[in-house]
Amino acid sequence: MVLRVYNSLTRDKEEFVPVHPGRVGMYVCGPTVYADAHVGHGKTYVNFDIVVRYLRYKGYKVRYVQNITDVGHLLASGEDRILKGAEREQVQPMELVERFTRRYFEDMDRLNVTRPDISPRASGHIPEQIELVKKLIAKGYAYEVDGNVYFDVHKYPEYGKLSGRRLEEAEAGTRVDVQEDKRNPEDFALWKKAGPEHIMRWNSPWGWGYPGWHLECSAMSTKYLGQPFDIHAGGVENKFPHHEDEIAQSEAAEGVPFCKYWLHNGMLMIRGEEMHKSLGNFVTLREAFEKIHPMTIRLFVLTAHYRSRLDLTDDGIEAADKGRQRLWGAVRAVRQQMTQAPSGEPDPEVMAMLEQYRVQFEEAMDDDFNTPAALSTLYDLTRDVNTLLGANRALTRESLAAIDTLYRQLGGDVLGIIPDNLEETELGGLSAQLIEVLIETRAKLRQAKQFALADQIRDRLGALGIVLEDTPGGTTWRYAQIGS
Repeated sequence: MVLRVYNSLTRDKEEFVPVHPGRVGMYVCGPTVYADAHVGHGKTYVNFDIVVRYLRYKGYKVRYVQNITDVGHLLASGEDRILKGAEREQVQPMELVERFTRRYFEDMDRLNVTRPDISPRASGHIPEQIELVKKLIAKGYAYEVDGNVYFDVHKYPEYGKLSGRRLEEAEAGTRVDVQEDKRNPEDFALWKKAGPEHIMRWNSPWGWGYPGWHLECSAMSTKYLGQPFDIHAGGVENKFPHHEDEIAQSEAAEGVPFCKYWLHNGMLMIRGEEMHKSLGNFVTLREAFEKIHPMTIRLFVLTAHYRSRLDLTDDGIEAADKGRQRLWGAVRAVRQQMTQAPSGEPDPEVMAMLEQYRVQFEEAMDDDFNTPAALSTLYDLTRDVNTLLGANRALTRESLAAIDTLYRQLGGDVLGIIPDNLEETELGGLSAQLIEVLIETRAKLRQAKQFALADQIRDRLGALGIVLEDTPGGTTWRYAQIGS
């Protein structure tokens, strides 16, 4: 089966062929760490986590680079977001950066997002950015005016090839006010002059200043991945001007393509609007985690194709939570029965069924990482697994282990929604072994017709989020978030 991806640069779905056989270099625009990440950020990084996971599942050696923007990301007013955030919190800029970088990774860990192989900071790569500016000036693509350096977009004929914008449209899409010292209104800043009051500033051939926002991603992606590299990904809102400017400055400097495939994910919507901090309509991940299981949020993100917009609704979250519990319930039942099942050869019918579902899953993911179709395959698998478990069929330990392995690979390794330590996940310190002891005690109480005491065990576990389910084959349990 061939992996096909939608390339925003060519506006077509293409067969994925890496620059170097067997190896993939992937760069994703990371967070600007001036505040807590919101659920929209969660969508972006879950979406591209899936890409990394599936490429590794297919056998590629992936180097995943995701930057940390800690300087140079400008507001519409021209102010640096980090400095603005530091003023808000009344702390030093690097103090703000350290705090929110740690909190960002903590939030991503709870969403089971794979950590990047390299997380370079913009402030740690100022020399590389200065060298890139010097090269662009030497080649005639950039010019300096009173300590500011701008890229002359008219010198780069292919400007607009990613976003489809013509030069006369570019000025309307820029994020900062037009500066009077520019040759052309649509020219973008490579280096900004900084006054004495500007804390985050560095010495350069053009005086004290700091890099423009777009410069960091060009410098850091090519430093660690080379040029051209395979995949550059990010939110669709960054297609212009950020990604467009990256292409222009990188290709003008080196004379070769910047990267081969561009992947853009759709926005998260809330109440019909795009979720943005600037609009004040965002929900931080930490706020969401107080009410919603992190794996429910992850699964909710996967219910839509990564390129699609996704509406954050109560109904959508509720459906995702039910789906998570359905999957986890089946996996837990398989693992519980596996400890008691007799050893023997795997059932050929079971193995054929599993192979059929593996093929369906891979076909979905090979079609531009179609997670809704992949999830549907897992739900169909779960339906058939539950039928097998409820049919009092004598499944061997090896058959059950094969089912568990498929869940671990497809639901765990690729989709990241089925943890290996499922029984210990989010139990608030209550171990799976202790739950089993309580279930055995409850069974003995019921046999002794002490139903009131047996019900107390069930109710007390329920208050802790542990749901007991009595079946013909015995009592099973599952975790349900309290209040869900």
